[in-house]
Amino acid sequence: MVWELKSFMASTESWRTSQSTTDLDQARPPSPKSTITTWLRAWWPALLWAGTISVFSTDTFSSAHTGRIVEPLLRWLFPAISVSSVELAHHIVRKSAHFAEYFIFGILLYHGFRASHRDSRPWHWSWALIAWLIAVCYSILDEVHQIFVPSRGPSAWDSALDSAAALCALLFLFLVYRRFVRPRPD
Repeated sequence: MVWELKSFMASTESWRTSQSTTDLDQARPPSPKSTITTWLRAWWPALLWAGTISVFSTDTFSSAHTGRIVEPLLRWLFPAISVSSVELAHHIVRKSAHFAEYFIFGILLYHGFRASHRDSRPWHWSWALIAWLIAVCYSILDEVHQIFVPSRGPSAWDSALDSAAALCALLFLFLVYRRFVRPRPD
């Protein structure tokens, strides 16, 4: 009789599930708070770096101000350096800084996509393309910002250099992921 009662209750209580609560917790969609936390954890480096790039576009980092640091350093390292060589070296330092800024930015943007998605593959061309487009748009906005800074000026060449740097960063990541990184276990 007891067995029949248990059997009857099991058949009438079909709404009950045999899954454990941990299985149910995994099937439940993430809470909005955890989604925001995950997103911020993935994207804060790129957001912080974007802010840093904006600071580098201010008057403080204009050619006149960076020249006050670069020129004495070059004259100390190379006492016989000519004025034209100092100007060329200063120009190269500034363009190298542009390249480095956006190379790092490209890496951080791709990291944001990779860390915010739960995919076992380390490389996605679509993420790389979107990361590059974001870097291109940001470099254009950065040059537009410099229109409003009296000691700076916009330059399409700088934007092209920035875009090329982000592209180089993504190609570098592609080669690194292809050679050294294996897919994450699911």
